[in-house]
Amino acid sequence: MSASIPQAPRGWAMFALVGPSMVWCAEYIGSGEVVLSTRTGALLGTAGLWAVVLAITLKSCIGMGAARWAAVTGEGMIDMFDRLPGPRHWMIWVIIAVQVPAAIVSVGAVARTAGAFLNAWLPLPGGQVVWAVAASLLALAVAWSGRFDVLKTVMSAMVALIVLGVMYVALTTMPAGRDLLTGLLGLAPMEIPDWAARLGAAPSPWHEILPLTGWAAGGFASQVWYSYWVLGAGYGMAAGRGWGRPADPAALAALDPAASAEVRGWCRLVRLDACLAAAVGILITSAFMIAGAGVLRPAEVLPAGNQVALTLSTLFSDRWGRAGGILFLIAGSAAMISTLVGQLSGWPRLLTDCARIVWPRTAAIPLTVRFRTILIGLWVGNLLIAFSLDPVRLVRLGGQLDGVLLTPIQAAALLAAFHVVLPRMVPRASWRMLRPGPVLTVLLAAAAVVYAVLCVAFLPGSLSAVFAD
Repeated sequence: MSASIPQAPRGWAMFALVGPSMVWCAEYIGSGEVVLSTRTGALLGTAGLWAVVLAITLKSCIGMGAARWAAVTGEGMIDMFDRLPGPRHWMIWVIIAVQVPAAIVSVGAVARTAGAFLNAWLPLPGGQVVWAVAASLLALAVAWSGRFDVLKTVMSAMVALIVLGVMYVALTTMPAGRDLLTGLLGLAPMEIPDWAARLGAAPSPWHEILPLTGWAAGGFASQVWYSYWVLGAGYGMAAGRGWGRPADPAALAALDPAASAEVRGWCRLVRLDACLAAAVGILITSAFMIAGAGVLRPAEVLPAGNQVALTLSTLFSDRWGRAGGILFLIAGSAAMISTLVGQLSGWPRLLTDCARIVWPRTAAIPLTVRFRTILIGLWVGNLLIAFSLDPVRLVRLGGQLDGVLLTPIQAAALLAAFHVVLPRMVPRASWRMLRPGPVLTVLLAAAAVVYAVLCVAFLPGSLSAVFAD
């Protein structure tokens, strides 16, 4: 059995096989980071940095759990959900009900925002509409190939551009060490300034923090997609399988100690990969917030409406000249495009898997046809909605639909999968070797509790604030 599992890398060789993390963080570093982090920095200064660190840490643990499941079983997270105890396919129906509207709103938000940033950088006749369509077509072309190596190359380049642009801006607006520390520890007071209230900001800082925590490290779908990127990279039991089919029960039942040890080596690579994505995400998201605190807050400017990119560009240009404004727009544009590519690559996979499970007859259609059919439908739907609503409103709404609503269920589902479902799929000795350690288990439980509290205590008011602004 162990001969069918590739040898796991050791030591420095592990860094040569890191890859899914670059796709993941390039996808989740998008409109939430560029628009919402900058906006939150303008409203709260650096007082919201703790929320960035906490949200990305907890969300990354969910992603790590999803990736670990893929490496251990060779299947994606959607199939894992279908193994949970309860009525037949109950979780899949919940996912379909929430993710179809979330996909259209979120992809539409990113397409609209991408058009705004690209047009502010390189104005064209037709403006934002032309650039939004162009960005969507580029994302569609990359997603259409369905190849992980193409996706990894494109997304890694986008991450490099984002880091280049935003770090320049953040380093020139770095706050005093005391302000940075109190913001990271959650000791700074979170208060909406009077000037922001006059511009229409919600009265409660939580109405700004909640959408940010929803987008930080991606939403529910991003964690599912990370399992697809691990399948594409062929870690552990995913070697040679690809996505779009459930685990092989016979292979899992036959896992011997030698094979389990090899799979556990791949789980170490998953941990390194996910931690790298978390570190990059915290760095870049914090940098956008620091930029907002250093530039927008003193100028008493709140990003909103169709002119968000132009407003940001003008202010950054006034502070550092045209080079500063262009670098910020490059970072923002790269973040928008990379997120759009990731979404159009990930959501069709997620919905294709859901359809296969609840409508088994669709499995008779070739996988590529199913994937591309949903891809085209999603692409058309997002363009139709992208130009009907305010982009900042879309970003805030999408962050809460996809990033908060299902997150506590997702974290709890991973705990149930590893501690209730997996022991039935592999020998007991193998389960002891492959189950998550105590740190990941505790962090998954914390993610379930924290996001459940956010859903109950703050989500209704925060959703109302999106439409009331």
